[in-house]
Amino acid sequence: MVTNNTKIIYKKRFWAGILLAQFLLFYAFSKSGAMISFFEKFFELQKKIHQMLFSRIPFSFGDLMYIIFGIFLLYQIVLCFKKIRRNEAMLKLLIAINAFYLVYQMFWGMLYFQIPIIKKLSDQKEPEIGKAKTLALRYLEKCKATRQTVKEDRNGIFIITDLSSIQTEILQQQAKLPKYISDKKAPQINSFKPSIFKSVMNFTGILGYYNPFTAEAQYNAKLPHTLIPFTSAHESSHQLGFAREQEANFVGYLLGVNSKNADLKYSTEYFTLKSLLRFIVEEDPEFVKSVLNQYSPAMKRDRMYERSFIFRHQGWLDDFFGFTNNLFLKSNQQEGAVTYSYFIDLLLNYEKP
Repeated sequence: MVTNNTKIIYKKRFWAGILLAQFLLFYAFSKSGAMISFFEKFFELQKKIHQMLFSRIPFSFGDLMYIIFGIFLLYQIVLCFKKIRRNEAMLKLLIAINAFYLVYQMFWGMLYFQIPIIKKLSDQKEPEIGKAKTLALRYLEKCKATRQTVKEDRNGIFIITDLSSIQTEILQQQAKLPKYISDKKAPQINSFKPSIFKSVMNFTGILGYYNPFTAEAQYNAKLPHTLIPFTSAHESSHQLGFAREQEANFVGYLLGVNSKNADLKYSTEYFTLKSLLRFIVEEDPEFVKSVLNQYSPAMKRDRMYERSFIFRHQGWLDDFFGFTNNLFLKSNQQEGAVTYSYFIDLLLNYEKP
């Protein structure tokens, strides 16, 4: 006679097998150009629907989903330590993980295997320190000029006066991306949301994130204002369908660098300058020190405010999320969180000498 407990054990094995089958199936899909193309087209179909649906909700619905799902997982894990409920709880966990993994891969995960943007740029070359230095000096002057056109608070720190106009500008710039880099459709739907977890995010090093289940672009509203416009452009690049982090940085750069919105333009130019200096510093720290000394007084105030924000919020959570994010990126065939060289590769191959 088969008991109820035995049935649950059989079901656990079944769902564990389904999970393993999913891993193998999506791994095989990631090696197939036809399947990757299918998921790209599927994303184009569902992204507008998701953005239209969830943009109407005034708060981050994706964050609420994460909270509910997290409570459910935690409750089932607790039950796993109780002998009477253990098998049933483990079964529910397996079913939930299967569903989460399936939806994630269908809506987002397969986009990590699209043709890299670098292959769309002509005359691909290895990044050169000399060209990076030339660009760094160019963006230093750009930053100085743009910084004079933006607002600041009573302490002389850059401040955003109209975030909605920045978001509107980002959406408009999406339709102006070079066709040889992006043929993705720009729905022009404002689905930017301040994260519910902003207070925790301050201690994690996470500036923003894209929710693949709701197509919402989340940002940390408590960040220094120098970071918010470019972070929004970065997350909007994910909304378009660019999954790789450094490609989202590059597309965010394209959205902001030619913008007529001074706040977005300054944030983008400042991010680009910092990225170039991070690339150069290991080869020529004296050059970087010289550029930092050439910052305008206003830029120096912005830099000091950013640094003080980071120092105030450093801790074990920052290390933990940095480590887990690094593992996640590498599992999706990205460089990881430690190096930004792919963004520099794209930038130097795109920018003219």
